[in-house]
Amino acid sequence: MSNTKAYVVVFLIRFIYAIMQILTKATFNNGMSTSVFVFYRHLVASLFMIPIAFFLERKRAPPLSCKISFKLFMHALYGISGSINIYSIGLKYTSATSGAAIYNLLPVIAFFLALLLRMESVNVKRWHGVAKASGILLCIAGVAILAFYKGPVLKSINHNELLKNHGATSHGTSTMHSKIKWIMGIFLMTLSVITWSLWTVFQGPMLVEYPSKVLNTTLQCIFATIQSFFMALAPERNFSRWKLGFNLDLLTVIYSGIAVSGISYYLQVWAIEKKGPVFLAMSMPLTLVFTIIFSSLLLGEVISLGSVIGGALMVGALYAVLWGKSREQIETDQKTTSQDKQLSYQDSYNSTLV
Repeated sequence: MSNTKAYVVVFLIRFIYAIMQILTKATFNNGMSTSVFVFYRHLVASLFMIPIAFFLERKRAPPLSCKISFKLFMHALYGISGSINIYSIGLKYTSATSGAAIYNLLPVIAFFLALLLRMESVNVKRWHGVAKASGILLCIAGVAILAFYKGPVLKSINHNELLKNHGATSHGTSTMHSKIKWIMGIFLMTLSVITWSLWTVFQGPMLVEYPSKVLNTTLQCIFATIQSFFMALAPERNFSRWKLGFNLDLLTVIYSGIAVSGISYYLQVWAIEKKGPVFLAMSMPLTLVFTIIFSSLLLGEVISLGSVIGGALMVGALYAVLWGKSREQIETDQKTTSQDKQLSYQDSYNSTLV
């Protein structure tokens, strides 16, 4: 029963992220400012997390020093507000499918950054080392193909954009993007995943310094809201662009703030606790599958052969790194067990001599 629950939860997590990709892309197609959207998303997330943090952590929260506050502020700046702003611009220039495909790079790039920071190692004389190195190469190849090769267009399920505000002008991917904008969008989203990966790598040490997960997340959401406000204020001085009606834009903002930043965070923590981080990472390609289906059905997006090949290579990169990590862990555990047995035998032998 526990395994069934875990599978249901990871399917739900990937479904939540796929719907976020679709709604966000539809909102940008309808003309909403990317920077204003990011501000509202973080504002909703903060309003959702503050009461939770207050009731859960008000009595047991560790003391918050100026040094910890500054670190949380900087993590929010490059890893949340900065990263999501860059990603949103890239998504506006490309497609929901390409955004979901690039999302699969997160564990691979996080591993590569950990390698550069000497938190990980690669032994190319072992199969697990070859697998991890191959994953990095597949990652680079996938991004390059997604950016520079489109190829034949695959047949779309639906050629009409269903998720569209009344009276909005669509700039969706059913029309041809300029090649320069497409390439720029791919590399902006890749840059966003790099900064998000760096944030992921540094969250381990950050949680050691400040172990409250809920308060840690809430404070970063608050800082990201403040940062996003000023990031949006610079390009959007006309406050008529900030207005939200009772339409798709408002739905997307609320969904992204609550379902993605709130509910999915808890579900991911639950899944990692029950089945481990590798199990959760292995499910990431499901977001791409769901997004391909929904983007064609709801957005009328056309799927190119290049997007499929690039996405497949990125999924291959993900599984290569995960397989290499799992094999390395198995060898490490076997080596530790063998050493423990030798020490136990030596202690037993010494006791007989005495």
